[in-house]
Formats: sequence, C-alpha cells, structure tokens
Amino acid sequence: MFEYLARMIEPKFDTTFFERYAMNVLHTILGDKYAHLVNSDRPDLQDVEHKLGIEVTRSIKENKTEAELLVNELAGKEIFCITEGDLHDIKLYGYSYGLNDTQQYMGELEKRYWSLALPLKRIIKSKVHKVADGFYGDFDQFELFIFTKDDLTRHEVQLAVYFMTELQDTNAVRYARLHIAQTNKLYVCDLITQSVDEFSISKDLCRQFYRQTVSV
Repeated sequence: MFEYLARMIEPKFDTTFFERYAMNVLHTILGDKYAHLVNSDRPDLQDVEHKLGIEVTRSIKENKTEAELLVNELAGKEIFCITEGDLHDIKLYGYSYGLNDTQQYMGELEKRYWSLALPLKRIIKSKVHKVADGFYGDFDQFELFIFTKDDLTRHEVQLAVYFMTELQDTNAVRYARLHIAQTNKLYVCDLITQSVDEFSISKDLCRQFYRQTVSV
C-alpha cells in the first residue's frame, strides 16, 4: 500500500521545469517583452499575440561524461550545506536548480534532464536547422534559450554567437536572440548586432525563480 502511494506522488519527468524557469528568468530580468509567454510546445515558450517563440534546451561540454555530471547523488553523507526544507523540496519536485549555485546536489528528475544534454555547438546546430525547416511553426521572432552546466566565459559566449550567426546566415527563418543561462548568470546575445549583455543572478533571485517554477 505504501509503495503504491509513493509511486502515486513520485514526480513525473518532463522538461517543463526548466522551460518555466526560463520564462521566469526572462520576465524578471528582461522585462515586459516576456510578460505574456506561456509554456507550450514547438517552441517551448510562446507569446502568440506578439508572435514570439522561444525554444528552451541545455548543453554540456564535449568531454563531460554523464558519470562526471551526475557524480553528486541525493543520498546520505554526500549532502551538505543544505537545509531540511530545501532537501524536502528537491525530493518532492525532483529538481534543485536555483536552490544552490554550485549544483553539488541534484534532484532525481534533474539528473535525467542533464543526462540528455548535448555540447553547445551541436545543440545550436540542431536548433538552427529545426527553426529553418519550420519545425517550430510560424512566429515573427524566434529566440533560443540554453541552460548550461559549464562556467562559460564571456569570450566563449561570444564565439558561440559568431558560430550561430554564421550558421544561420543564409536561412530565411532564423533566431534573433540567444540566451545562455548559468545558475548565477544570464548572457543575452543579439544575433543581428552580435552584441552580448551579461546579467548577474543573485542567490535570492535564484531561489525566487525556483519557488515560482515549482508553484505552478
């Protein structure tokens, strides 16, 4: 009986946690342009009235193995510097992103999410081809939001911008903006001017995003 109940309340794996988290980040940091987004599919975030579509995904470095990425388990003595309340929420919702800036511990569903991640250039190439092929529908403006586990430098982000701009240069349908999110930082990249803006995200703001995301 108790095992059955445990299965009933076990959180189900999907990608909407990160999609909703991205929506909260965009609205809070970048303002009213992103106030009317809804979590949907193809692309993940949509403002139908203003014809804005945003695809949300994630990346890891080429040389990172799944074992290295998921080395910290939510079990026993490996957990440290975490409150009982946070631990309860991580187990309940399956995600810890936003509750700690080092990501030393992960919820079970979050581990599965990151295990499917591709390196940055490969995921950019895939998404550029999909938007050009009409996979994400008909919007006036497309944007790409990438969560990354890597501590990218501004120079590395700028190189990603150059790569993506060149890749989609001859496409009729292309992305106008690239957002690259680390736990405590957001890079906002204009793919027309190739400019990069950097926004810091405080620990308190990370926790706010987490609470807003899981409360839906």
